[in-house]
Amino acid sequence: MNKKIALLLLLLTTKVFAQWPHENISQAVFSTDVAERQPIEIITEADNSLGKIYFFTNIRHLTGDTITHRWIYKDKVKAEVSFDIKGKRWRVWSSKNLWHTWTGQWKVEVVNQKNEILLAKIFEFGKNAHQMGTGKNNG
Repeated sequence: MNKKIALLLLLLTTKVFAQWPHENISQAVFSTDVAERQPIEIITEADNSLGKIYFFTNIRHLTGDTITHRWIYKDKVKAEVSFDIKGKRWRVWSSKNLWHTWTGQWKVEVVNQKNEILLAKIFEFGKNAHQMGTGKNNG
């Protein structure tokens, strides 16, 4: 009986972790805001009128480590924001003010204190981002 319960717990735990973007990150998303420690309006693209974007991560089981959000545009680091992780579940976010001319692909890397990339996420910022990939002709 105990073996069956242990196996069931293992399967359930494995399924939960399989849905996480990284074994120590249960959520990593771009959003238009953060309120009450939660991302508001999760997005993957926006037109160049947005102005400010947030990157939210829910860090798990890294108490005592330092995690950095590294914002990259056109292969250049535009910002690095570091966080000291002080609990088993630690929600952190950074933001970037975006000039309307900084269109194209943005990447945020989540980096540990050994400078290892745990996760990277891509965001499309452009004049017609809401119509990107739709096949519509704007002419």
